[in-house]
This record gives sequence, C-alpha cells and structure tokens, in this order.
Amino acid sequence: MESTHQPADAGGSRSVSDQCSELVLYVNGKPHTLTLDHRATVLDVLREDLGLTGAKKGCDHGQCGACTVLVDGRRANSCLLLAVAQDGRRITTVEGLAEGERLHPLQEAFLERDALQCGYCTPGQICSAVGVLAEAADGFPSHVTPPGTGSGAPVELTDDEIRERMSGNLCRCGAYPRIVEAVGDVSARAGAASWTSGGPAGQGVAS
Repeated sequence: MESTHQPADAGGSRSVSDQCSELVLYVNGKPHTLTLDHRATVLDVLREDLGLTGAKKGCDHGQCGACTVLVDGRRANSCLLLAVAQDGRRITTVEGLAEGERLHPLQEAFLERDALQCGYCTPGQICSAVGVLAEAADGFPSHVTPPGTGSGAPVELTDDEIRERMSGNLCRCGAYPRIVEAVGDVSARAGAASWTSGGPAGQGVAS
C-alpha cells in the first residue's frame, strides 16, 4: 500500500526529496510502503492513510493517551511520533490485538468488567494495558514499586501499580475503577504471560 503526502511549497511545486521520504511500516503484521511528508505523525498515517481508526486523536499533545499504540512492543503516544522516524518498526494498534475471532484477553476483560462508557479512550487504554503487562513482566519498576524489589524481577501488578502505570491514559467518563479491575483480572489469570511475550501472531507485546 502506498500513500503520498506532498504539500506544495511557497512556489507551488512539490519536492519528494526535500519534503517526503519513502519508508516501510509494519502495521499489525503487514508491511506498508509509504511516501510521507516529514511532518506526518504515526497517528495521522494510521487513521488517514491506512484506515485504522482505533487510535483516537484526543489532545494531540501526548497528554491524554487516546492515541496509544505499541511500537516494537512498547507503548507510545502515536500523536507525538513522526512517521519517518519509525521506518522498519512494528506497530500494533487495537485492531491488531485480536487473533481472528478471538479477542485479546484485555479486550475480553474490558467487556466483562464494563470498563468503558463512551469508549473514545478505550483503544488507547487497552493498548496501554498490554504494554503495562509486558513492562511488569520484564521487571520495569514504576514510581510505586517497592524499593526492595529485585532488579529485573517481574513486578506484581497490584491495584496501585496498575493505577500508576495507567495514569497517562485519561478517561473523561471516569471508568478508572473498572479499568483497574480489568487489567488486574488479566494479570492474575494463568496464561497471561503468553500474551505478554508476543501476542497474537507475534504482534501483541513483543519484548
């Protein structure tokens, strides 16, 4: 798939070499060859060029988390990422978490716990939660992780840990208690580790 953003300069001409670059993004396991304006963000490319509208544009300043995706398995605010700087990277959006008709455990948990109201922030919340599971499993501490926790040891996702780690994802509806419960459910389930080591088709949360 190809997409081209080539805005005219002051003289009305277009210059691919000066303003645009060709790159390859692997989105939800599929390669996309694109020619993009150097100013294009990953969020805009996902929504406007690839038709993946799960990631939402909320604040457009990296403050609300509605645009959260996974880049090489780590969560990131896609509204702050220049697409040309992601050449060759693997990006997973909420659309890529399910495996066929089988939802990701976090998607199921959000439904079971009714961890959403309007749903606008939910894709970002779920992608962020997937990243949280991976970070905790890989031993990344948070501000509330007990100082005595062994370096590199998996971190137990208590409610306080989940709240701290998910604090960058805002919910105007105030569904936070249910979100914490949903993430806690998945963390506690046997088999959750298999989802934090690659996810469906290796696209979930690769370490």
